[in-house]
Amino acid sequence: VQLQASGGGSVQTGDSLRLSCAVSVSGRTFSSYAVGWFRQAPGKEREFVAAVSRSGDNTKHADSVKGRFTIFRDNAKNTVYLQMNALKPEDTAVYYCAARGSGTSSYTPVARFEYNYWGQGTLVTVSS
Repeated sequence: VQLQASGGGSVQTGDSLRLSCAVSVSGRTFSSYAVGWFRQAPGKEREFVAAVSRSGDNTKHADSVKGRFTIFRDNAKNTVYLQMNALKPEDTAVYYCAARGSGTSSYTPVARFEYNYWGQGTLVTVSS
């Protein structure tokens, strides 16, 4: 399984960005994987941002991004998106997507150790 995150950039406070995570799978379908987004700011631990279940019916978002960020998936395109609105300087980080190939169709993992595969990250910088 390979994950390719893209869509990062430098924006101003209040702007929007949409991150994409393209997932390449072999031997299984994309819908077999739950996908999550994490972020890591300089000098800080990597933290959970959002996750979407295999079916796409269930999502979870960290409290810090609820109401501003939305995760969703397009199984026809093997891609998961993170729509980020009303960006703040504290959202500045490298954003990583990750996939988990086990669990029920509605399960939305939130812990780093629950994910088997990771992408390389995309940098989001929000200036005031």
